[in-house]
Amino acid sequence: MQSDSALRLVWIYPDLLSTYGDQGNVLVLEQRAQRRGIPVETVHVRSADPVPEGGDIYLIGGGEDRPQILAAERLRRDGGLHRAVARGACLLAVCAGYQIMGTTFGGEEGQPVDGIGLIDIASGRGTGRAVGELAGEADPALGIPTLTGFENHMGVTRLGPGVRPLARTTVGTGNGDGTEGCYAGRIVGTYLHGPALARNPGLADLLLSWAVGAQLPPIDDTWFERLRQERLAAVLPR
Repeated sequence: MQSDSALRLVWIYPDLLSTYGDQGNVLVLEQRAQRRGIPVETVHVRSADPVPEGGDIYLIGGGEDRPQILAAERLRRDGGLHRAVARGACLLAVCAGYQIMGTTFGGEEGQPVDGIGLIDIASGRGTGRAVGELAGEADPALGIPTLTGFENHMGVTRLGPGVRPLARTTVGTGNGDGTEGCYAGRIVGTYLHGPALARNPGLADLLLSWAVGAQLPPIDDTWFERLRQERLAAVLPR
């Protein structure tokens, strides 16, 4: 992000991938940036449009099998997201969007479908649907609190070398191997809905700090954090 310009948020393919309130992730970033006096410009990119390369944070949500396959095809053909990430942009990819970022994911009948190869992960179909609350301890290197949200997917995701789990699960399925999501460079993938950033403002601020290239001044989250802790207490094992 240049100091003389607005923070540019790019919401990718809301007409294909935007389930369970995932667009709320965009709104959370807008509000948390504005509360710190950071001007924000948001672009909604529909699937018929090219993905602009000049964004600071890109976001993509979850969706059903057929829209997921179509989104992957169009992102591969377009190439704009690859160029933006290569330039240093941040990316938050949720559920179906998370799977698309890898080399393969499971199609409508479980058949392997090519992803866009942005990160070294591979996803497929599990034996049953993971539905319910999901919580996990974030990688300590990220410096963010326990992550929480809900999941609704049949995916299992394997992380390749150089890709780290976003969290270790304490409740729920996540990737299917005791981990949840992943990160590599400035790319974050997750199965968390809720939306993810509304339930995890620490993750939102991490993305913002990456985008602006500096630590952010704190804002008062006392009321929200109390509610978050109450929800966690109801979810986590006693």
